[in-house]
Amino acid sequence: MKKKIVVLTGAGMSVESGLRTFRDADGLWEEYPVQQVATHEGWEANPTLVTNFYNMLRKKCWGVKPNEGHRLLAALEEKYEVTVVTQNVDNLHEQAGSTKVIHLHGELMKVCSSRDVDNPRFQQTLTPDNCEIVPGTKAGDGSLLRPFIVFFGEAVPLISVAAEEAQTADIFIVIGTSLNVYPAAGLLHYVRPGVPIYLIDPNPVSAGSEVKQIQKGASEGMRELTQLLM
Repeated sequence: MKKKIVVLTGAGMSVESGLRTFRDADGLWEEYPVQQVATHEGWEANPTLVTNFYNMLRKKCWGVKPNEGHRLLAALEEKYEVTVVTQNVDNLHEQAGSTKVIHLHGELMKVCSSRDVDNPRFQQTLTPDNCEIVPGTKAGDGSLLRPFIVFFGEAVPLISVAAEEAQTADIFIVIGTSLNVYPAAGLLHYVRPGVPIYLIDPNPVSAGSEVKQIQKGASEGMRELTQLLM
């Protein structure tokens, strides 16, 4: 039986592919206030603005490719059972070949009912040649189509699923996100004592002795970790 690796990825995983983060100095929040484009209140106030914002993000996402870090992570499936838990809404893990991906904060390439967000009957997956939603377009239940994104202030439906995965990990890896903030801090509590924990991030963090830090970017760090694991 293959050992199980659970990987938690954050914004630092995709930045090498050319996707800007939201919180960095040149991040998207500087141009688009979070209250306007990533909250339920913002959606209610101006659904056209929110729809066009995510149309723009989709076009940018389809213009980039998975980086080496994504590809090396997918290649671990040759030897391990791998579950990727990601805070990212892009589909770069799937493009790289990862077969089990849990998107905590939603999926950029999907739209859904604004009345019944999690009902799969009213969800649509968009394609590169059809990735824009015309403002005012309706879902199957008659409500406006909205991005399939967990807005700030909304519950994270898949966090319990991610916690169950963390409980069964034989190896736990964190890439491109801080251990000190949600959800990394919460998921670490579910990792069984003695399970190796690896953190790939160029910035050092305060962590227990059980956390092995690789102070490199996603691709370089994954090259080093792959040599240890394969």
